[in-house]
Amino acid sequence: MSWDWKVFLNDDGSGRTYLQWMFDAWGWTLSVAGLAWIVAMLIGALMGTFRTLPNSPWLVRLGNAWVELFRNVPLLVQIFLWYFVVPKVIPPMKEVPGFVLVVLALGFFTSARIAEQVRAGVQALPRGQRYAGMALGFTTAQTYRYVILPMAFRIIIPPLTSESMNLLKNSSVAFAVSIAELTMFAMQAQEETSRGVEIYIAVTALYAMSAFAVNRVMAVVEKKVQIPGYIVAGTAGGGH
Repeated sequence: MSWDWKVFLNDDGSGRTYLQWMFDAWGWTLSVAGLAWIVAMLIGALMGTFRTLPNSPWLVRLGNAWVELFRNVPLLVQIFLWYFVVPKVIPPMKEVPGFVLVVLALGFFTSARIAEQVRAGVQALPRGQRYAGMALGFTTAQTYRYVILPMAFRIIIPPLTSESMNLLKNSSVAFAVSIAELTMFAMQAQEETSRGVEIYIAVTALYAMSAFAVNRVMAVVEKKVQIPGYIVAGTAGGGH
């Protein structure tokens, strides 16, 4: 098998090289994944918190419904729904760029998984954490903000790392609605150049580098915020 890496220096017909096109696509991939991660974290934390609230059955049901809805429908189907169906059902959504719709679809899908992790993290804490907040005179909202959630997020950083890496990889399905990210670049460039081996190896390397970078960043965050020995204590208290 002959290898021709110079294919990336060839003009793609629009005045740029395939290498430039690939890095542009990488930028779109990182943009989709980064914005979807923000959406997922915000909504996932909110819904996960709702699912653990005492004396708030309707919020608990809302959180449970959110998780079951977005976790049990395949991501590709959700992207098609957001891209093709939602704008027809809600006419103002026709003015929303397709990029934003994909970000929402990916963010909401991932938020259901993060909500489950947040719920597990909160429930892993001993009851004494909640009682300590109450003893200080905190409201339920203040107890969650200052006592429970800061500890819960420390516990769930490892699964959040995996979920963040999965989100980056899941962004590849955006090609299905013509977002010019890495997977779409690979498919189109392979068709134009017939050098699929080189193209897909390069794209795979970029995905691997991106996922590894996410892993390292989260590892640093985990090291900075960890409380030595507490995860073991929290796990032991999960049955309380």
